[in-house]
Amino acid sequence: MIPYFDLHCDTLELGFLKKKEDIYEMPEGMLDIRRMKEAGMYGQFFAIFFPPQNREWMPEDEVYYQSLKNLFYESLDRHKDCIAFAGCAADAERNFREGKLSAFLTIEDGRHVQGELSNIERFYQDGVRLISLTWNYENCFGAPNSKDRTIMERGLTSFGCEAVRYMNELGMLIDVSHLSDGGFYDAVRLSRKPLVASHSNARALCPHPRNLTDDMIYNLAEIGGVAGVNFYGAFLQQDAKREESTIAGLVAHIKHMTKLGGEDFVALGTDFDGIGGVLEIGTPLEMVRLFEQLEREGFSERQIEKLAYKNVLRLIHDVM
Repeated sequence: MIPYFDLHCDTLELGFLKKKEDIYEMPEGMLDIRRMKEAGMYGQFFAIFFPPQNREWMPEDEVYYQSLKNLFYESLDRHKDCIAFAGCAADAERNFREGKLSAFLTIEDGRHVQGELSNIERFYQDGVRLISLTWNYENCFGAPNSKDRTIMERGLTSFGCEAVRYMNELGMLIDVSHLSDGGFYDAVRLSRKPLVASHSNARALCPHPRNLTDDMIYNLAEIGGVAGVNFYGAFLQQDAKREESTIAGLVAHIKHMTKLGGEDFVALGTDFDGIGGVLEIGTPLEMVRLFEQLEREGFSERQIEKLAYKNVLRLIHDVM
């Protein structure tokens, strides 16, 4: 059994919607602490995802943020025998030695930062160690990915540029998944530390604007960054309208991204509980099938271990 990190899931949102007291066991979802433990994972990055505010169930952003943050910490407190908070690589390595899973807290869509560095500081003090700067809408950081070329070319806002430098100082990961191409290149230019694309694939194999171009993969790898392969079928298939997620599709993206970025570049960012469709791997318990296929495809034990957990450990050592 190979331990692995997953750079992105939306399990906290699902737990909130299902009114769960903790996320230890959620058979209605794709991921929970019980299955993470059974799969022998190293750690999970849990996102506080801010969905569109026009959803009828969506409370005010601060109420929602506090609710998901509390669900995260309540889950860790109730199950401290098997999972613990991690705020840096040393925490994750200690947890692993003690036989515990590591839980990192993240934010997807930085809109609740509201253009204030003090809010980034507040989130950091709350334990947040990664912010996906945008989701699918423009916010204080900049523009999102889009099929509209004029939107896609927009860079970071002046606040977004300032925030990149500030997040570097804090030791917080800057996530460029969902960001516009212009914003991506601004972040690469400005950041003094490696960036992460927590759940993005290769645009050469699937032309969805959420994915990374070959040049973006090269630039991200050049500064020591990491990209987590997304398991959503619409980000894997050449026909982006298809939602079938196959092991063969995952392997194809891993091969392409490894060829361009090197074996220190690729990780896993499943997007579990945030995706749908038909998936050959839809829970942590099935991840071993991917590692077995990579071995059959000629990946060495060293390369598989880097993909599984060593590349993420190196990234958080470098940033946090």
